[in-house]
Amino acid sequence: MVRHTLISGLKRIGLSGCLIFCLQCSLAQNLNNLSFGTDSTLDVMTWNIEWFPKNGQQTIDSVKTIIQNLNIDVIALQEINDTALFRQMVNSLPGYETYFESSYYAGLAYIYNSNTVQINSFYEIYTTFPYWTYFPRSPMVMDFNFMNDNYILINNHFKCCGDGILDQNNPSDEEYRRQEASNLLQNYIDSNFSSNNVIVLGDLNDVLTDDLANNVFQNFIDNYTNYEFVDYNIATGPSANWSYPNWPSHLDHILITNELFDNMQLDESTVSTIRIDDHMGSFSIYDGYVSDHRPVGIKIGFDSGLELSKKQLPSTFHVYPNPFKDGITIECPILSESMLLEIRNIQGQLIDQIIISQDQSNISWTAGTIPEGIYVFQLKNFKQVIATKKVILIH
Repeated sequence: MVRHTLISGLKRIGLSGCLIFCLQCSLAQNLNNLSFGTDSTLDVMTWNIEWFPKNGQQTIDSVKTIIQNLNIDVIALQEINDTALFRQMVNSLPGYETYFESSYYAGLAYIYNSNTVQINSFYEIYTTFPYWTYFPRSPMVMDFNFMNDNYILINNHFKCCGDGILDQNNPSDEEYRRQEASNLLQNYIDSNFSSNNVIVLGDLNDVLTDDLANNVFQNFIDNYTNYEFVDYNIATGPSANWSYPNWPSHLDHILITNELFDNMQLDESTVSTIRIDDHMGSFSIYDGYVSDHRPVGIKIGFDSGLELSKKQLPSTFHVYPNPFKDGITIECPILSESMLLEIRNIQGQLIDQIIISQDQSNISWTAGTIPEGIYVFQLKNFKQVIATKKVILIH
């Protein structure tokens, strides 16, 4: 009887081990279908990897396969818990290297392809006590060259939580702390990188679509001639593509400076949430093995200028007055093809659309009876969004 029980137990253990092994093999096979980066673009990704390694060796094996198949030039990571295992993983990835500050707990880190990226320096900013309230994790700067051009990446993990209400009179308010972090980042960029290709990215722990009074990123949104959240269309799009499905919300962002605006108009340039969970069977499996956040990636294209001049795609357009009461004027550059202007509310619902012909430069639009609030104007060439403006309607 004892022998039978022992054999039955061994069989159960063996069956369980086989199931785990088969699941890992299945995951690895599915993850091999992942793709993102190309040889002709600068490919950058932000990824909150949730206390790496969340599920021990299974996490390590999955993340290795993911990185190898995505073919990213630079990955900005948040929540690196075990630095020893993290370094071992990166050392086993051919062609990749890593950087993080602390040997016992990294938090923020970079993984980069040493064959495509030439490092100039790594350093942290806002590291002293007065800034700890706004930056629980000091922003990490990566200065590098790619295809002979210089880039500045600033990796962040803002303070979490809050009630969605920005309390300007409470320095401990989570939204206030994130707002001040945004202001400090803009001040640093304006003072030190006024003409550089700058990409700010990370888990910024707040949404882009809050109203004017509660939006912690309003400083960047208002300064649309110099800054753009290139993931704004994700934030205003279907929740299925948001980076944090557990809430659900879109918390992981990529902000660029105007030096990169023209690059983002090229066909090969794109920004997307990388839905790794689609290749693992479900989000719950991905969440259990890897992270509760999906990564968000940007592909930056390059061109001699011929493609851009041929299409004459505008990098921006203007709307005024903003805020407006009844009517608003949309001013477009001269176009080489007809374009579509879509007007959506902050929830992404389509309110109106206007076809702009090649010979139109000024268009008037009347709000009519729609309620006051924030609206998003998107200029499209019928295939992709070319430029976006956020406007405020008041009654």
